[in-house]
This record gives sequence, C-alpha cells and structure tokens, in this order.
Amino acid sequence: MEKELHFERAEFVARLAAVKKEMARRGIDILLLSEPPNQNYLTGYDAYSFYTPQMVLVALNHDEPIFITRFMDRISGVMTTYLADDNIRGYKDEYVQSTTLSAYDFIADVVKEVGGEKASIGVEMGGYYYSAHAHADLVRALPLAKFVDADLLVNWIRIVKSPAELSIMRQAGRIADAMIKRAVDTIAPGVRECDIAGAIYHQQMSGTPDFGGTYGCSCLMLGVGERALAPHAAWTDKPLPASTTVYVEVHGNRLRYQVNLSRTICVGEPSSEYQKFSEIAVEALNAGVESVRPGRTCSEVQGAFRQALARHGFEKEARLGYSIGIGYPPAVGERTASLRKGDETVLQPGMCFHMMPGLWLDNKSIAITQSFAVTESGHEALTSTPRTLFVK
Repeated sequence: MEKELHFERAEFVARLAAVKKEMARRGIDILLLSEPPNQNYLTGYDAYSFYTPQMVLVALNHDEPIFITRFMDRISGVMTTYLADDNIRGYKDEYVQSTTLSAYDFIADVVKEVGGEKASIGVEMGGYYYSAHAHADLVRALPLAKFVDADLLVNWIRIVKSPAELSIMRQAGRIADAMIKRAVDTIAPGVRECDIAGAIYHQQMSGTPDFGGTYGCSCLMLGVGERALAPHAAWTDKPLPASTTVYVEVHGNRLRYQVNLSRTICVGEPSSEYQKFSEIAVEALNAGVESVRPGRTCSEVQGAFRQALARHGFEKEARLGYSIGIGYPPAVGERTASLRKGDETVLQPGMCFHMMPGLWLDNKSIAITQSFAVTESGHEALTSTPRTLFVK
C-alpha cells in the first residue's frame, strides 16, 4: 500500500530523537500523546478519528512509536504513517462509547507490553483530547505506574519548524491569501452572509491552482455590522446592507499546517475617522512585525506594537499573537509562546506566529493581521495580502 508521507523518514527520526531526549531529561520512561497535532508530528498520522480514544506511545526502550486507534482507523495509520505494521494497533469497536468497557484498558495493555507496568508515564494533562475519565481509567489500569504531567513536551519541540515544514507553511499562507481575495471579491451589498462564507470555504478546499487545501482547526470567523465587534462571530443568512463593516478571519490549511489571516472590509465608503483608525492599526502592526528578529523575546515584540499604538491613545488588552503550525480542531495555537507582555520566550529562526492585533472596542473594531516566520535576520511574511482596510 502506498504511503502518504509528506516528510522524509529522516525528519521523523530527528523529531523522535528530540522527544526522547527530553523524556530522558525529565525521567519519563513512556510518553502517551493524546493530542492530534503531536501524533501527526511524530508519525504523520492524519484522519478525522480523534473523536474516539487514540494514542501515540513513545517508549525510551522502543525504536518506533506505537499508534493505538479504533480498529477501523488502523488503515489510516498504515496509509499515513511511516510506522511498521506491528506498531499500528487497533482496538475493537466494542470499546467505543461503551458503558462497561474502556479503550484505555487496551492502551494500558500495550503499555505493559513494552515494560511500562511500573514505569514513569507522561500524559498530556492539559490536552483537549485527554479527559478526566481517560486519566482515571489509565490510573486504574496501571496502578503501579507513576503518572506525570508531560503536557506541552512535544509542543515546545515542534515550535521551531524545519525547512520542509516552512515550505508547507508558505503554501498554507498562499491558500489564506486566496481565501481573503475570494472574500473581498464576493462581498457586496445584498449578498447573503452565508453565501460569502460558502465562497470562502470553497476557496479553502480548492486552495490554489498549484495545490489544494483542507479543513481548518476552527470555523471561519465572519462578523458583520455590530457582530464585527465580536472576535469569534459566526455568519447568518442575512444580506449585506449598503453600508457596513465585515470582519473576516480565514484559515489556510495545507497538509494540516495552518496559517491564519484576518482583514476588515468596508461595504460603502468608510468615515474619515474609521479610515484613520485603520491606518493606526496598520502602523502598530507594522511596528510589531518589523521588531521581530532572533534573540528578541515575545514580550519585546509586543512592546514595540504597544508603544506604537499608545502614541494614538489606544491599548490592546488581549495578547498580540500566538505560535502556529500543525493544527487540528479545536484550535490552531500551539499552546506555547504568545506575543504578550511578560512572555520571555526568545525568538528563534523557524518559529511561526500569527500576529493578531485586532482591536475590538465598545463601538468599533478593526482586524488586520499578519502571520510570519522568524528568520536568521528578521521575519518572513507567510501571506502577501496587503495590510490595509479593503473598501467595496
């Protein structure tokens, strides 16, 4: 069966070695990864199967990870990972949503198989896909093991992207550009919000003439009029009025790597006050982006933005941005570094961020954003859409 691998085997080997090194440093014998982005990072696995229990098991004494999933999804493991067949395990369907059986008993048996009955076991306590019930079942099934919180262990390793990953991030950025262009081209008085959303989603899946896209980590954000004051608004089926403001955040996703991009579009001529407001937002965004360089901290980048914004009497309460990369629902952020005051994470080449300087005030809002990669000398914009207020 043909493999659908997007990276060379050597890249997966290097990723695994980095994770095992950190495990050894922390005294972790076995690492159980429940988060889909981390499973993808270490094995290449990609299928919409994470709504049932699945784990990637990394053991210091085992050459390859072991992927454990529902029996019917084992074939996706064969197709999308580099793992040997013996290291792709499927549990029976009787475990799925059972009131008497737990898939974590099956997972615990695999842990015992690799000698982990009394091991130090790391689990992702803060993960979206590791429930309190899951943890209780594992503790019950492995009473002699020591469980430790290894949340974000892999996340902090994958925050620095390889050249091969950056190539895919650039493609995701081009998809995001195409989605914003489609939004601007579609938006007009009388067009229903849902039809705008449909056009943008079509572009997201179609991608570009050179490569296609796929589903994102979250839904499209599309706020019109008063709902443009809400950062995470959804669309309705109402037609656009002759004069309004539309906020759009799109998610270009290529091979599970995601780049976010937001723009504000005015239907009808904006007031001079709002036009000036948009120019201030762009000035502050540019100040933040131009301050990016290796060796600086996330806090220093946010400070450059904050100072530029403060000159005009404005302040942004929320964080300025977050690290991006592999993404699965429900969120794109890697849950690691944030562009915010007090985050002393030092920027390194290969880190990628969505700088999101959206301003949501009591009576107006503006969102013009930029995703970028840190380079050896500064930054590389991952999208090319002009940083401006669009007017239709």
